[in-house]
Amino acid sequence: MTESRGLVLVVEDERHIAEVQRLYLVREGFGVHVEGDGAAGLAAARRMRPVAIVLDIGLPGLDGISFCRALRDADDWTPVLLVTARGEEADRILGLELGADDYLTKPFSPRELVARVKTVLRRAAGPPGERAGRHGRLTVDPAARTVHLDGEPVELTTTEFNLLTHLLKHGGQVLTREQLLAGVWGYPSYRDTRMVDVFVSQLRAKLGDACPIRTVRGVGYSAPGAGR
Repeated sequence: MTESRGLVLVVEDERHIAEVQRLYLVREGFGVHVEGDGAAGLAAARRMRPVAIVLDIGLPGLDGISFCRALRDADDWTPVLLVTARGEEADRILGLELGADDYLTKPFSPRELVARVKTVLRRAAGPPGERAGRHGRLTVDPAARTVHLDGEPVELTTTEFNLLTHLLKHGGQVLTREQLLAGVWGYPSYRDTRMVDVFVSQLRAKLGDACPIRTVRGVGYSAPGAGR
C-alpha cells in the first residue's frame, strides 16, 4: 500500500466539481476530505490540520475570502490554493493579499489542480540544508524557514518566504516578473505577472524599510546578496 502524501481539504459547494477534485487527488496518493460550505470547511481545517487546502471563493455562508482571513488571523499558514470564477479578479487579488499561496480560474483541468497542489507543497517544504544568512536587519534561515527582523520573528506565508529567498539567492541579479513566476511558482511566462507585484507588496508591508527587494523599473525586481 502506497504511503499517503497527506490530507488535502477541499472546500467546494458544487458537488460534481468537488468529486472530480477528490478523485484526481486520491489517484495521486492524497487523502481527501470534502466540505461544502465555508464554516464547515474552516472547522475541518482547524480539526484535521490538512497539508493543503483547495478553497473555492464563492462559498455559501462564510465565503473563501473570509475563510482565508480567519485562517491567517489564527496564525494557520497551511498552503491555500484558491479556486475562482473568471469574473472574480478583485477577490482573487484580495485572497492573495490575505495569504493564499496560489489560484486556479474555472474552468481548469483536474490534472492542473493536482500539479498546483504538489507545487505549493514543494514550496512549503523548501530546499533542505541551506544556512541562515544576514541581509541588513534581516536574518533569513531557509532550512528552518524563518525570518527575523532585528531579532524578532516575522510571519510570512509560504509563497512570501519563497519569493524573498529566491531573490536573495540570486542577489545582485535583476529578475523579471516572468523569471520569478517560473522560479517561485513554476508558472509558464504567459501567466498573470501581476501576482508577483502583489506578493512583493505584501513583503514590503511586513518588513518595512528593512525589505531588501528593490524595483527595477521596466524590468523586474532585485535584492542584494547575503551580508550586504
